[in-house]
Amino acid sequence: VQLQASGGGLVQAGGSLRLSCVASGNVKSINAVEWYRQAPGKQRELVAVIGRDGNTNYHDSVRSRFTISRDNAKNTVYLQMIRLKPEDTAIYYCAAEGGTYGDPPQMYRLWGQGTQVTVSS
Repeated sequence: VQLQASGGGLVQAGGSLRLSCVASGNVKSINAVEWYRQAPGKQRELVAVIGRDGNTNYHDSVRSRFTISRDNAKNTVYLQMIRLKPEDTAIYYCAAEGGTYGDPPQMYRLWGQGTQVTVSS
């Protein structure tokens, strides 16, 4: 199983981006998926999480601006970001856990490679 994060880029303050996190390979199920970010010189922080049932939670700093969603048919989780601020500049990572096909099936916990988001003032 692999995770591929994409959708980052350079945007002006107030702009929008949509990040995608795609799971591929021997994926039978995807449970919780999380988006983290890490700015230069700062610790990685949890930005948003979506459970298998679609329940979501957000860091207070993004709650009214970011929306996490999932398309189970495509094994994809999105992070829609609007009204971006310079302080949102960071590398964004997705992380997911779930199960594989097989006998016996296995559980996985993986990280995507990160995608850079840069917001200019």
